[in-house]
Amino acid sequence: MHPDDPPPSPAAALQAVREFARTTLLGHDAEFDSGAEPPLALYEPLHKRGLLNWWLPTEYGGAGLGLADSIDLVSELAYADAGSAFTLLISILSSSMVSLYGAPELKERFLTAMTREGGYSAALGSEQAAGSELINLATTLTRRGDDVVLNGEKMFSTNSGFADYLVVFARSVGDKKGAAYHAVLVPRDTPGAQVVKRWDMIGLRSAGTYQVSFTDCVVPSGNVLHGPGLKIIEVGLNSSRILIGTIALGVARRIRDICLDYAMTKPLGGRTLIENAVFASKLGQMEMQIDVMRNQCLAAATEYDTIMATEDPAAEFLQRGALRSALTTKMFCGQTGWQVATVGSEMFGGLGYTTELPIAKYLRDIRAVTIVEAGDDVLRELVFRRFVLPANRRI
Repeated sequence: MHPDDPPPSPAAALQAVREFARTTLLGHDAEFDSGAEPPLALYEPLHKRGLLNWWLPTEYGGAGLGLADSIDLVSELAYADAGSAFTLLISILSSSMVSLYGAPELKERFLTAMTREGGYSAALGSEQAAGSELINLATTLTRRGDDVVLNGEKMFSTNSGFADYLVVFARSVGDKKGAAYHAVLVPRDTPGAQVVKRWDMIGLRSAGTYQVSFTDCVVPSGNVLHGPGLKIIEVGLNSSRILIGTIALGVARRIRDICLDYAMTKPLGGRTLIENAVFASKLGQMEMQIDVMRNQCLAAATEYDTIMATEDPAAEFLQRGALRSALTTKMFCGQTGWQVATVGSEMFGGLGYTTELPIAKYLRDIRAVTIVEAGDDVLRELVFRRFVLPANRRI
């Protein structure tokens, strides 16, 4: 897209993404499931259409599409390949934190570069000992004059191996009030930032998830985002959790369709499987689940967009932290998608438990939704403590 071109409308963006997903991604399950390096060159057409990071604000050259506009986009991408969808959406986690809490010069430099060059970003929170309990972070931040120095190791971070910048969460322990937590933007080529390895994941195998270490990694203090680090990551996770839930929606749609195609030709009792009432009822159940998943994703995304449209969304989000709708959307879609995948695999009989059919890939891909960005048990407890307990006992 030429810099002077107007950003695409939501309808035009959806049409372009659907066409890209169907013509470029669809039908390459074996290649995407091989564990090869992420196929970044395949995504270049999205960059040329101005849609690689479709949510970035127009003031930085982005398409400025809202989260509600993103639901069907991600669903179309995940329908074709969930790993590609994950690669393409997950930059929203780190870039939205920069957009909301970065200094003006930081946003101008890095967000504009993402739209101009078609770049990626990554967020680094999880650690081996701390897991999802970021209050126990071991990665440290030390102030040294006009700089900050990072030391530590992060376990799971998608896109870190090729991202233009990383948003790293660390703690400083020099304050009289105790530990303080920070979010720090680190250009990936900064000395001391090193990719340790790429994890060999069970699903989403066309994506790249990495372990990254920081050894005396120095960046300017202006790269520290404004606000308490643990709150900032809660805010960032709202958008990505909703879109990760949408991955389950897209994969569930694909499962429904391959089951329908199979039933059209599979003989059963002198007829075809599609004429079997039990099979038909299972597909009807799938359709109901898919419809409710989409409605839930849209409702959560609309709440997010409403907050973004307020006078001071950064402050509003800090006050709210994790949105209940974002937590429940990810949980509901992950669990419901897994139900759809389980029933779908059973429909193929013994073949559904082999690697001969693509249903094996979809099972593994959809399972990730209940694991990444905090597993369901972590989210259940968070929902309980934040939204179920009486107000005077909540945290």
